[in-house]
Amino acid sequence: MPRVLLIEDDRAVREGVALALRRRGHEVAVAGTGEEGLDRLRSFRPDVVVLDLMLPGMPGLDVCRAMRALDQTLPIVMATARGDDEDIVVGLEAGADDYVVKPVQARVLEARIRAVLRRAAGTPADGGIPRIDTYGDLAVDRAGLSVALRGAPVALAPSELRLLLTLSAAPGQVFSRQQLLEAVWEHSYHGDARLVDACVKRLRSKMGEPPREPRYIQTVRGFGYRFASASLSPSPTSSSSPTSSPSGSRSASR
Repeated sequence: MPRVLLIEDDRAVREGVALALRRRGHEVAVAGTGEEGLDRLRSFRPDVVVLDLMLPGMPGLDVCRAMRALDQTLPIVMATARGDDEDIVVGLEAGADDYVVKPVQARVLEARIRAVLRRAAGTPADGGIPRIDTYGDLAVDRAGLSVALRGAPVALAPSELRLLLTLSAAPGQVFSRQQLLEAVWEHSYHGDARLVDACVKRLRSKMGEPPREPRYIQTVRGFGYRFASASLSPSPTSSSSPTSSPSGSRSASR
């Protein structure tokens, strides 16, 4: 069963959400503080974390960053009662894969959890073409679900990896934010572009992209994003994976 770590300081909310998730087949561990959540992370080894932004003591943002430092591939869904742009963007940039605004219905939360778990399972966004594509200094292993830059592995969170797979599968093609939401986050409704923008920012940072002149992920103002240009078309190779898959290891261990 999917293992969920729920970090929420409100006891009534914590117990209610945990009960609803257990009824839907999840194994759930709970924590009331960030410090307790980090302890449970090590002992419980969850498949996904649902993290409240407003926590006593150690703030949720610091907890998110600490979890990302421990595990780049761990899916994290941020839950917040504060739905303003700044709080949400800061949370996403801290490493959250998705977010929900409280109060949230259990079925909606479970749908978000299952979506991030599917992404973490490592299903390639381009249908699983078994090849390694190289774009300049960047190597994308679509079968092994791994990425290397100048020969060094790049550790990506599930949403970051799927975003890169989606964009790099069609160099030069412009994707709208809504198209990327549907492809990467499975948000078929009119989704939140902040998810896309924050993930692009994190991905660019990990790839060493200069903010003003990114080489790989380019902004098409008023439309969305595209990967590279004609000069960086993929060069398929049959060599071994550039590094072991950081995203595939979690699902393989279950």
